[in-house]
Amino acid sequence: MEKEIVNRVAASPLVTIDLEEYYHHGERVVYDLAQNLFQGMILREKDLREFVKEHDWSLYEGKNVALTCTEDAIVPTWAYMLLATKLNGIAHKVVMGSLEVLEYALYQEALSKIDLESFRNKPVVIKGCGKLPVPESAYVELTMLLNPYVKSIMYGEPCSTVPVYKKPRAPRS
Repeated sequence: MEKEIVNRVAASPLVTIDLEEYYHHGERVVYDLAQNLFQGMILREKDLREFVKEHDWSLYEGKNVALTCTEDAIVPTWAYMLLATKLNGIAHKVVMGSLEVLEYALYQEALSKIDLESFRNKPVVIKGCGKLPVPESAYVELTMLLNPYVKSIMYGEPCSTVPVYKKPRAPRS
């Protein structure tokens, strides 16, 4: 008599989370304030305000924008704030910093919407390799969010995981 082949991974209580499912597919762009500097060194308020008034901000419709300045210039905080007010309601997401900061912010936004209670006392596998650029910071963020809820956290694929966290057993009375 032949034994039935049982897929133990499919039958296990493991819950797999694929961070690629939280990837925001909107275009990412950098707005570099260096283009607004006078002689590549100085930000003049009057010039920036004129630019802000005349620029076609609809170019950023639905995009994810990282505001930065690639020149070694002193850029006052209000300049980034001024740009942000024009992008508000047009762009999907606006951050001050690099594309890496933008990616982290997009994942933070997506992960903040997870119903963490649905993972209570469950063993969780956070899927590793994939096709999309998931920053390592997203794995750390998800681990921090899940930690108080789950029974365990593993990294990798359900058939080959690396243990990351296991909830301590309650002491016996």
